[in-house]
Amino acid sequence: MLTDQIADMFNRIRNAVQARKRTVDVPANKLKKEITRILFENHFISKYAFVEDEKQGTIKILLKYDDSMRNSIQGLKRVSTPGRKKYSGAGGVPKVLNGMGIAIVSTSKGVMTDKDCRKMNVGGEVIGLIW
Repeated sequence: MLTDQIADMFNRIRNAVQARKRTVDVPANKLKKEITRILFENHFISKYAFVEDEKQGTIKILLKYDDSMRNSIQGLKRVSTPGRKKYSGAGGVPKVLNGMGIAIVSTSKGVMTDKDCRKMNVGGEVIGLIW
C-alpha cells in the first residue's frame, strides 16, 4: 500500500524521463487526473488518456520530447506530503524559476496552477513544483 500516491506519480514520470521512455502508466484517481490535465494544458506532456478497468483505472501519459530527445519536464518536486502539509495564501503561492515552471495548488475552487491562483486570488495546499 502506498501512502503518498502523488509522490509515486512524480517518481514514475521522473523515472520514465530519465530512461527516455515515450509513455508512462500511472494508477488513476481524481487528483492525479487533475494534475495530468494541468501538465497537458501547460505543455509538459503531449497526450494523455484515461483507461478504465475493473479497479481504479490507469492514466496513460505520452511524454513530450524535442528533436534532441530533451524532455520538456526537467524537474518534479513534491512539496506537501501526507505528514507535512504546506499551505500558501493567495499572495504567497510560490513562483517556479521566475515563471518558467508551475506550482500545482489544490484550492477550494479546484486544482490549479500558481498563475491561476494569483488571477483568482485564492490560496491552498501546494502539491508540487514542475519545471
